[in-house]
Amino acid sequence: MFLTKTIISVLILTAQLSYSCAFITTKIGVTFATNPYTRSISSDKTQLQGRDQSLQAKAKTTLSDETTWTLRFLLKGIPTEKGRKVDEIFVVNVQFLEEEGYEPPQGEMRQVLTTEQNESGSALKISNAVWKLSEDPNERKDGLWVWGLFEEPLYPFMLLQMDTEAVPLPGEEGDVVKPLKLYAQLSHSRDKEEGVILKGGNLNIREKETYKLDPFGASSVDLFEDVTVGQVNIQPLLSKGSITGEKR
Repeated sequence: MFLTKTIISVLILTAQLSYSCAFITTKIGVTFATNPYTRSISSDKTQLQGRDQSLQAKAKTTLSDETTWTLRFLLKGIPTEKGRKVDEIFVVNVQFLEEEGYEPPQGEMRQVLTTEQNESGSALKISNAVWKLSEDPNERKDGLWVWGLFEEPLYPFMLLQMDTEAVPLPGEEGDVVKPLKLYAQLSHSRDKEEGVILKGGNLNIREKETYKLDPFGASSVDLFEDVTVGQVNIQPLLSKGSITGEKR
């Protein structure tokens, strides 16, 4: 009788072990079955990372209509029609359009006005502007950048010349900021990842002084001197869709 109970217990234990092994095997099979899905997620993640890198590569800043730049003018002591000197801050969006066939590179700086700016009478509007990449204009050296040693000539500066329209000032006096001819020298460099890098500088106007060359005033010469009237800061808006508006 004791032997019979022992045999029955062994059989029950064997059956339980068999069931447990089958359950473990089933779970392992399920785990293995889900592995292709895990691999699929990893593959999709890799593809998305590749797309992100591709988009970043396309977001390089350029001197073309692919990149819009924001210029911030901080002007001090600029003249008005009624003889006052005022301090003003203006923000404009521009694009640098290169004219083909010139060395060093140069072209037009075109203002991009939003609809609100175009309808506002107090916005600074640029009637004409040109830019040119340059060596140091105060220390020009022929052949400073040797052709063949670089992928393209290196010019550490961008020279800007801008003509602005009159800007009405708030208030009942009816005063306006006079049209200005502004000059600026920006720092210019290139980066393989970022593209064109521009940094701000001084804003100048040129004042003319006439000097007589003889005591009778029969001959004279005009000399121009740069006078700093403020600062200009610049930063890029990478996307063409960053602003919507009209181009001047």
